[in-house]
Amino acid sequence: MGPQSVSSGYTWVDARELTRDDITQLEEDYGISSELLADVMDLDEQARIEKEDEYVALIVRLPAFADDSHGINQYCVPLGIVMIPGTIITICQSDSVILEDFARNRFRQYPVQTQEGFVISLMGRAAMVFIRLLKYLNRQKNLIEEELHRSVMNDELIQLLSIQKSLVYFTTSLATNEILLEKLVRSPLFKVNNEEEREFLEDVIIDNKQAIEMANIYSSILTGTMDAFASVISNNLSIIMRRLTIISIALMFPTFVVSFYGMNVTLPFAGNPFAVFGILFLCLASAFGGIWVLNDHRSKRRKRRTAESSRKKKRISRSPHSAKVSKRGKIKKEND
Repeated sequence: MGPQSVSSGYTWVDARELTRDDITQLEEDYGISSELLADVMDLDEQARIEKEDEYVALIVRLPAFADDSHGINQYCVPLGIVMIPGTIITICQSDSVILEDFARNRFRQYPVQTQEGFVISLMGRAAMVFIRLLKYLNRQKNLIEEELHRSVMNDELIQLLSIQKSLVYFTTSLATNEILLEKLVRSPLFKVNNEEEREFLEDVIIDNKQAIEMANIYSSILTGTMDAFASVISNNLSIIMRRLTIISIALMFPTFVVSFYGMNVTLPFAGNPFAVFGILFLCLASAFGGIWVLNDHRSKRRKRRTAESSRKKKRISRSPHSAKVSKRGKIKKEND
């Protein structure tokens, strides 16, 4: 944590990955209230702007990234911005690629001559990073879908759940940032200094709205995808249960034969030494016969469905609209 000169009009203090000593130093050196610092340390804190006696404070939601066992874990963190005359302080509990870009002077295209321009530039960069990460999540979703088409595994489903959770975080954070941007347009606490900053603020609002639309679209597509795969899993389970039922029914016949010959009464062929082979043959014949009957029933039912589908297609092809199109096409061919 240390001051950096961004413009001749003010100094930027970048405070990231704060320790308890850093928090105490911010309270003592700049008079920042402990309540504001506690809000910045809260991961669920929403974007807002407020006025204190000696400074104006803003909280903005920024995208962040954390590695996990599945490789996909996007979330959002609050960024506190304190505007003191001659000094602007950014406070974040974790590292951020957005703050790193500004620390390395990667903001030449942004209007950072004033403190208000610096805030607008931060939010504009945040909107662009949101869009970039949303595209990354969408690409990851497409790759996972390809894996799921080959085989449905728990790891891929957990990754989809992780992406869905990230999209929820992004959607919520972008919505609160949008409310803050609309407040900045009309709030007396935040004064846009020139036309360049005003136009850039409008561009940031547009980029933020685009990110919200992308997040909503990707979230809807992902929800539909997960519902579809849930239906596929349920259908596969039904097929397996049907096969197990067929096997159980087929095994019921030899069980009946063996149970009959296991009774302690006089039975036919009891004195024949080759009776056991006859019983085994009868058991196998009844099992295969049961399987054949059940499969034959399934094949007949499948043929009936295929025939019904063919009849429906023929009725659709003979509809009046199709006939008109065919006749018109025939006339055109004759004229040619």
